[in-house]
Amino acid sequence: MKTIDLPVRGMDCASCAAHVRSALEQVDGVESADVLVAAEKAIVRYDEGRADLRGMADAVASAGYRVPAEALADPESAAAARQSEAEGFGRRAMAVTGLAFGAVLLVVVVGEWLGLFEAATDWVPFAVGIVIVALVGLPAFTGVLRAALRGRVISHTLMTVGVLAALAVGQWVTAAVVAFFMRVGDFVEGFTVRKGRRALRDLEAMAPATARVEADGTAREVPIAEVRVGDVVVVRPGERIPVDGVVVDGRASVEQAAITGESMPVDAARGTEVFAATIARGGALRVRTRRTGADATFGRILRMVEDAEASRGRVQSFADRFSTWYLPIVGAIALLTFVIRQDPLATAAVLVVACSCAFAIATPVAMLATIGSAARRGLLIKGGAAIEALARADVILVDKTGTFTVGRPAVHEVVSLNGASRDEVLRLAASAERDSEHPLADAIRREAARRGLALQAPTGFSAHEGSGVAATVAGAAIVVGNARAVGVEAAPSADVDRLHAEGATTAWVARDGEAIGVIALRDEVRPDVPAALAALREMGFQAIELLTGDHDAAAAPVARALGVGCRAGLLPQDKIRIVEEHQAAGRVVVMIGDGVNDAPALARADVGIAMGAAGTDLALEVAHVALMRDDWSLVPDAFRAARRTMGVVKGNFGMTGVYNVIGLTLAALGFLPPILAAAAQSIPDLGILGNSARLLRR
Repeated sequence: MKTIDLPVRGMDCASCAAHVRSALEQVDGVESADVLVAAEKAIVRYDEGRADLRGMADAVASAGYRVPAEALADPESAAAARQSEAEGFGRRAMAVTGLAFGAVLLVVVVGEWLGLFEAATDWVPFAVGIVIVALVGLPAFTGVLRAALRGRVISHTLMTVGVLAALAVGQWVTAAVVAFFMRVGDFVEGFTVRKGRRALRDLEAMAPATARVEADGTAREVPIAEVRVGDVVVVRPGERIPVDGVVVDGRASVEQAAITGESMPVDAARGTEVFAATIARGGALRVRTRRTGADATFGRILRMVEDAEASRGRVQSFADRFSTWYLPIVGAIALLTFVIRQDPLATAAVLVVACSCAFAIATPVAMLATIGSAARRGLLIKGGAAIEALARADVILVDKTGTFTVGRPAVHEVVSLNGASRDEVLRLAASAERDSEHPLADAIRREAARRGLALQAPTGFSAHEGSGVAATVAGAAIVVGNARAVGVEAAPSADVDRLHAEGATTAWVARDGEAIGVIALRDEVRPDVPAALAALREMGFQAIELLTGDHDAAAAPVARALGVGCRAGLLPQDKIRIVEEHQAAGRVVVMIGDGVNDAPALARADVGIAMGAAGTDLALEVAHVALMRDDWSLVPDAFRAARRTMGVVKGNFGMTGVYNVIGLTLAALGFLPPILAAAAQSIPDLGILGNSARLLRR
C-alpha cells in the first residue's frame, strides 16, 4: 500500500470533505481516504497495482471538485505548495478579515436598528444589488450549485436558500450580508484548523533540505533526496543533522528535542546513534547514514502526525453523521415556520442561522490542538480515537523489563565471604570480566568504575556459556559465575538466601577455588516511575498491573515496591488473553510496553503506549501512543491531555448546540431578522476557536 497527499480544490465545508472521501473510497484499489478541508488535500492509501492518480482525480471531479493538473505529476510538491500559499495568505488576511468582520457586524446591528437597509434598497437598483450579492458569495454559491447538480446538500445550501429568500422579498442588502458572513465563516473554519496544525508546521520547518555528503575526501552539498544509506554526511557545529545514522568520527553535544522532546542535550561521539532534525553543538560530526527522508525517525513522526490529523474517533464520527441529518431537520423547521407564520423573512432567518459548520469542527480542532502540542513535547498520539480511549481508560497494564525497569542489570549488593572485603570481591570480579560482553559483566564493571576501583589486566580469559568466566588476575585464579561454576553446591549465607527471595540474580566469585563473595544484580526500577504512578492514582486509576515473562521471584519485589498487581511467567499470548479479559468485563485497557515482545498486547489493547519509541520501528507501527523519550512523567501527561481534550470537545458541542437552539427559536419566532442571523451564525466558530486554543497554550 502507498500513501499520498492529493491536493483537492473547491472544498469549503465538512460536507464537501465527506463527499470527496466517499468518492475516493469508491475507486477500485483505494483502501481509505481522509480529507482535510483547511489543508485542501486528501490523504489517500491505495494499491498502486489497482489505482492511479488519474482515476482518483476523475473520482474527485465526479464529486464536484478538482485535483490541480500539476498534482497529477507530483502530488506531494503540489500539496506542500498549496499549504504554504494558504498559510501565507491566512496570516495576512486574518487581521484584515477580523477588522472587516467587526466593522460589518457593527454596521449590520446599527443599520438594522436604525432602519438604514430599507433605505439602501431604495437608493440602489435591485439588479445592481443582485450583482453585488453574486460577487460576494460566488465561491460558496458555486459549491452549492455543484452539490445540487449531484443531488447533494451541504452546509452552505441552507444559507444559499436564505439568500434566495431574502432576494425573493426584495431585500438584496440582507442577501449581501448573508453572503458576506458565509465567506467569513469559511475563513474562520479554515483558520481554526490551520491554527491547530501549527505545531506540525513547526516540526516540518525543522527538516533539513540538504546534506553535506563526503566522497573522495571532499564534502558536497546535495538535496536530501539524493542521500543514500551508507553515505557519510558531514555536520558542522550549529547545523541540523540531516539523517538518522551512527557517528563515525567527531564529538558534539546534540540537542534532540525535535525527536525525543528531551530538553537536555546528549553527548555524541563515535558509535552514538543520532537522528535527523537534531542539532549538533560545540563540535563537528561525521555520520554514516542508516535512514533518510521519509524513512528517518523524524520523517516517520511527521507522517504519523499527518495521519493522526485525519484519524476520526467515535466523537468525530458522530459529528459527521450529525451533519448529514441536521440539515434536513433545519429544512423541516424552516418549512414549518413558513407554513405556520407565513413569514418569508422568519423562514429565511431560520435557514441562515442554522449553519452546521460549528458542529463539524467542534471535534477536529480540539484534537489537532492536542496532537500538535503533544508532539512538540515528545508525546506522539496517533489520532482522535486514541485520545478518546485514553480519556475513558480505567485499567493500566505495564510490562516490567524496559518499561517499569531500566532494562539493564545493575549491581544491587555485594556480599563478602571468608574474610574478603566487598571492594576486593568487586575488583577481582570486574578485572576477570574485563573482556566479557555479557550484560552482567558490564554491570559489574560499571559498579567498579563508580566506586573508583582500579582494575588489573586478566590473563588466560575464558568464557563458559551459561555458567560464567575464568581468568587469572594478579597470579590468582578467579572464577565468576553461578554456584556450580565456582564449586559451591548450596548457598552458605543467609544474605544470599535473602537476595534470592528478593528476586536478585547472583554471581559468585571464587579465588583459587575458594568462594570469597556474591554479587547481587537486579534490573532497577526507573527513578521516575513512583512519582508517575502516584499521579495516576490521584487521577483515579487503581487497577494498575505488572505483566512480565520473568519468574515470580524477580517480578514480585518490583510490584510490591511500586504497589501494583503482578502476573509473572507470561508469554506474549498470555498478555493478550489478560487484555481481552479486562475488555470482556467492559473496561477500557491501556497497555504500556517497550514495543518488542509486548507488540501483540500493545496492538490488542484499547490504547497501546510504547516507551522510548525513537528508533524503535515496531513501537512506532504498533502502538497508539509513542513516548519519544524514556520519561514516565509523559504517561500521566497523556491521560491529562486526553481528558482535557474531551472536556473541550464536550464544551464545543454543548456551546454550539445551545447557541443553535436559541438562534433557531428566535429566528422562527421572528425576533432574529435574516441580516442578524447571518452575523450570528459565525459566532460559534469563533467560540470553538477560543475554547480549543486553551489546549494549544497548555
